[in-house]
Amino acid sequence: MYKVIVFAGTTEGYEISRWLSEKKVSVLSCVATEYGARALRESEYLKVQAGRLDQEEMKKLLKEERPELVVDATHPYAVEVTKNIKTACVQTACDYQRLLRGRSVYENGAVYVESAGEAVAYLERTQGNILLTTGSKELRAFTALSDYQERIYARVLSLPSVIADCAALGVEGKHLIGMQGPFSTQMNLAMLRQYECRYLVTKDSGTAGGFWEKYEAAMQAKATLVVIGRPREEEGDDVFLVKQKLAKRFHLSVRQKVTLLGIGMGSPETMTVEGRRACQEADLIVGARRMAEAAMQPGKAVCYEYRADKICEYLKGHPEFERIVVALSGDVGFYSGARKLLELLREQAEVEVICGISSVVYFMAKIGLSWDDAKIVSAHGRDCNLLAQIQRHRKVFAILGRGDSVKMLARSLTEYGLSQAVLHVGERLSYPDEKIFSARAGELLEYSSDPLSVVCVENPWADAGCSTHGLPDEAFLRGKAPMTKAEVRCVSLGKLMLREDSICYDVGAGTGSVSVEMALRAPLGRVYAIEKNPEAVRLLWENKKKFRVDHLTIVEGTAPEAMEALEPPTHAFIGGSSGNLGEIVKCLLEKNPRVRMVINCITLETVSEALRVIKEWQLECTDLVQVAVSRSKNLGRYHMMMGENPIYIITCHKGEQL
Repeated sequence: MYKVIVFAGTTEGYEISRWLSEKKVSVLSCVATEYGARALRESEYLKVQAGRLDQEEMKKLLKEERPELVVDATHPYAVEVTKNIKTACVQTACDYQRLLRGRSVYENGAVYVESAGEAVAYLERTQGNILLTTGSKELRAFTALSDYQERIYARVLSLPSVIADCAALGVEGKHLIGMQGPFSTQMNLAMLRQYECRYLVTKDSGTAGGFWEKYEAAMQAKATLVVIGRPREEEGDDVFLVKQKLAKRFHLSVRQKVTLLGIGMGSPETMTVEGRRACQEADLIVGARRMAEAAMQPGKAVCYEYRADKICEYLKGHPEFERIVVALSGDVGFYSGARKLLELLREQAEVEVICGISSVVYFMAKIGLSWDDAKIVSAHGRDCNLLAQIQRHRKVFAILGRGDSVKMLARSLTEYGLSQAVLHVGERLSYPDEKIFSARAGELLEYSSDPLSVVCVENPWADAGCSTHGLPDEAFLRGKAPMTKAEVRCVSLGKLMLREDSICYDVGAGTGSVSVEMALRAPLGRVYAIEKNPEAVRLLWENKKKFRVDHLTIVEGTAPEAMEALEPPTHAFIGGSSGNLGEIVKCLLEKNPRVRMVINCITLETVSEALRVIKEWQLECTDLVQVAVSRSKNLGRYHMMMGENPIYIITCHKGEQL
């Protein structure tokens, strides 16, 4: 007894038979000819029966085997066979499943007719040779063409009986091509050119029947494709939906193979040969619309999705897809979603990664610049402090993500005195409307770019600056506003232990000496300078511009009220509190209980208040040092050391920190 009997008259029928047997479901595959039997290899779970069956023979077979399900995967033109299978299933109370080929949908450049007779009527009004690929059974209808023996080149199976039948109809010699498929686009194209055919006649046999390869060849040869449409519309499911139903019915577990594929820039020309092969062999293509459409192949199922968790969820719910390609922009290792997908998919699937051509490699080659000495960042959907990178590096490559990105970058560079920096801009890389040009920042203040763009900025005035904090006081614009002096600033910032991506508050920023040094030490982070004094705020803006620290945000107001709308900090320096130290510390801890704080105190009363607050909030790992600095002063030919006010530096936080 077989669980499933498959009437396998098509490639899809053979596929379903093999698929079920691989899942250890016993299958009897019924094929009409010995050729069909040779297309399947018998195994423990797959048996093959060759020979045409009439309705009574089908009925007898179903009664004897009593399968749980009958799958009708016969050819779409085998109308009578499908009718007999349905009747036999009804009479023997067997469940019936129709498997349909996906109908071809390529209409541009093709002529669709209802029958071979209509095709003959159309061709009678034309001139030029005809490549006939409908098989030997349809050949008789085409002998109605008045000059068929001169015009028709018939491609048929290379069986002796078929060759003899064609010769009897007057089609022989070079007009008879005996070959066994499948036929590639290149093979079809070669035949069209060899026989100088202006027409190619085919049935709409679906993707598995080679329709796409014929269509492509006809378009390349500038030949007219004449398509004999299906005799009627049928109800049924394609091979993937049938697999899904079979998996649920027989509780089949499927180990999916997922390929994370970098497709390059987007055009087919920038996809690797390995990548194209993976797409051709896949059952399903997944990705954001632009990427999925670039990787799509005729007859392949597609899922437009880019979110990693949703992709995993979709694959779990569709076990019928065994070979999946997830199409990712550029290269999988270059600002790609592959990292998260790898983490999530490893538990449920076999995962393969195929690299692609990244935008940085492609673009830098186009503009003739090396990229091994460039700083590479992405501003697509993230804050990368692009201006800070340009300030520190002579060559910066960045992926952009908005139509105003080039304009806004040019304006920032101009505002900070870098209007002469050169911007190499690339838009819609690899596509037919690709655009690559170079201009100075000052020339692009109103330029609207394509959202799909990249930029390489050359800044010959770049200066990485000191690797440690400690700018001299004279480097800052000072005025009359208070400023944390260099030596105290060094110790305070050393106690803060900033990282390059820290989120910093400078509370009571004054002229901004600490804020600026924070920004220089945290080029990938953000700094918020909170200051209530208008004169100090003016100096803050000037120092921000002087040091080109675009990721420094000036917040005018009194703390803690001015801090409430800001993002949680990782580090905070409190240089002035205006008597609100307790409220400021409370606000900081509510935003981030593990924030690292450094408090500068001049008076003993402020030290006492700070210690009280530390005790109240049970802060750990506290550290208190006093810094007393003396500076030399010239008195004639002598130098006398003059003492500065001693400063108390308190470090506090919760939990262990490096």
